[in-house]
Amino acid sequence: MIKAKFLLLLFLLPLSAYAQEQEYQIQKDLNYYSGTKDAYQEERCLLDVYYPKDQQGFPTVVWFHGGGLTGGEKFIPEALQQKGVAVVAVNYRLYPKVKAPVYIEDAAAALSWVFKNIPDYGGDSSLIFVSGHSAGGYLASMIGLDKSWLAKYQIDANRIAGLIPFSGHAITHFTVREERGIPGTQPVVDHLAPLFHVRPDAPPLLLITGDREKELLGRYEENAFLMRMMKVAGHQDTQLFELDGYGHGMTAPAYPLLLQEVKRIVERRKKP
Repeated sequence: MIKAKFLLLLFLLPLSAYAQEQEYQIQKDLNYYSGTKDAYQEERCLLDVYYPKDQQGFPTVVWFHGGGLTGGEKFIPEALQQKGVAVVAVNYRLYPKVKAPVYIEDAAAALSWVFKNIPDYGGDSSLIFVSGHSAGGYLASMIGLDKSWLAKYQIDANRIAGLIPFSGHAITHFTVREERGIPGTQPVVDHLAPLFHVRPDAPPLLLITGDREKELLGRYEENAFLMRMMKVAGHQDTQLFELDGYGHGMTAPAYPLLLQEVKRIVERRKKP
């Protein structure tokens, strides 16, 4: 686990590889299901693609918004714009109009769409990173660690270049527990918990949370446990950053860490 006192050095590291002066385009409200089943799916199961124009081989960050699985809207984080990466912002269906695991199914369908379509925009499908804040971080971890969700689309989750959840649940999400009448203070780890799917062959995993004394409930401790169990299971590339002084809304200092992780993995893959 890396504490925030080291973060200033990370912020000062050059991001020149992603700060190219170039034009960007955005396509909005693309339906990521091949056919909609109902009006709510048609309303919510949309994504936006922000990408460098006339470029080839760039990485892509798939971004799932937060909101407790009950609210929130897709957006392209400003801190990820004009950094040489594509950003795919995803909406998904929400409780109480749907219940678990529908929002996880939507996240997997959206990521499947990205794998199949990002090459048409110039992106490298071997450099797709999955991230998101809070509920979005939970969805990123679920579809990246539990291989069954992407397997429905004949995609191996190990094709994901990196998982970078921001302050996401590692245990079963509190909204899933609410659906079952379980209070938010009662932890549950079952098949809808990222912790349930610890495995040594998962993609690189960078966990980022706020300060343990300022976070929601035990969010830091959940992620610390996930980090420890991934290492015990034999995973060779799990890291945890705790952002001292930041609460649950810790995205501002986390975005540069996301970009540094993208850069690290891209450069590692370029080595002979």
